[in-house]
Amino acid sequence: MSDVTRLLHEIEHGDPVASERLLPLVYDELRRLASYKLASEKSNMTLQATALVHEAYIRLVDTDRIQTWESRGHFFAAAAEAMRRILINRARDKGRLKRGGDRKRINLDAVTVAVTSDPADLLAFDQALEQLTDEDAVCAKLVKLRFFAGLTQGEAADALGIARRTADRYWAYARAWLYDYLDAT
Repeated sequence: MSDVTRLLHEIEHGDPVASERLLPLVYDELRRLASYKLASEKSNMTLQATALVHEAYIRLVDTDRIQTWESRGHFFAAAAEAMRRILINRARDKGRLKRGGDRKRINLDAVTVAVTSDPADLLAFDQALEQLTDEDAVCAKLVKLRFFAGLTQGEAADALGIARRTADRYWAYARAWLYDYLDAT
């Protein structure tokens, strides 16, 4: 009986330490399996092989559910199936509206709102800022502080009395909102 099979039987009989000893024995093989599975996926897949291995392993050695492993091969077949299901579920999730649906990903750092010398652009920006104020007044104030007062993100957060991380989220939202608004007009 191999070490893997012995540890699988120990896990099956409720030994909580056995699952910790099993991972180092099977990790390299699971990582190769995960890399193979991910190689056939699209390049925009955000899941890495290491994360796939860990997620599958947690499902396989769940101590709350008693699982029976006939052999080392049975364990690896179950691991392959678990990885397949994880990838399928992630693909389904990406297609859901809640996860962005078929929208294109936009790098917010690449989106810039700039004042040009063209008065029409400035008027369009002002109109967009007014609409943003109706939508979210704090985000609009943040844009005004950053854009017109020239404050840094930290200075603007202090001026508004909000945390820096909150200001980062508001800034990302405001830029995306303004980009969409100006792009639609």
